[in-house]
Amino acid sequence: MAPIKGRVKSISTSSKKGCKKKNTQIAVLKEDFGIVGDAHGGGERQVSLLAIESIEKMRKKGVDVTSGDFAENITTSGMDLMSLKLGSHLKIGKSALLEITHIGKVCHDRCEIFRQVGDCVMPREGIFAKVLKGGVIKPRDRMEVVKQWKSHTL
Repeated sequence: MAPIKGRVKSISTSSKKGCKKKNTQIAVLKEDFGIVGDAHGGGERQVSLLAIESIEKMRKKGVDVTSGDFAENITTSGMDLMSLKLGSHLKIGKSALLEITHIGKVCHDRCEIFRQVGDCVMPREGIFAKVLKGGVIKPRDRMEVVKQWKSHTL
């Protein structure tokens, strides 16, 4: 089986929860925390990922959205995030290593995007990870699945 690869399209952070994230050109992933300076660090969903291909689905529905608007930390390109399984390990850049902990999420409060078009891709197509090994990441960094689990249960 060929390795699953992609690239970091963009990185987004926010200092407060409930706000749109802003793009940044560099981020530090800290082991067992997430992105340094991001309000969502800690816990099981330390880092969120969403594919640019998912964002483009929403654009086709007429919503003016870009990277970070879905509160994702890492927007990916060229990687089928939905093919990943819980427990899979994802290497980013030279040294950062993530473990997939959640696929999708419950959306308790409908976001502004959902209110505009009656849909939002993040609850279905967003994935979440914890940081196993820290490192510096930036847009255009390579991403590669280095360990893929065979089932959705650990």
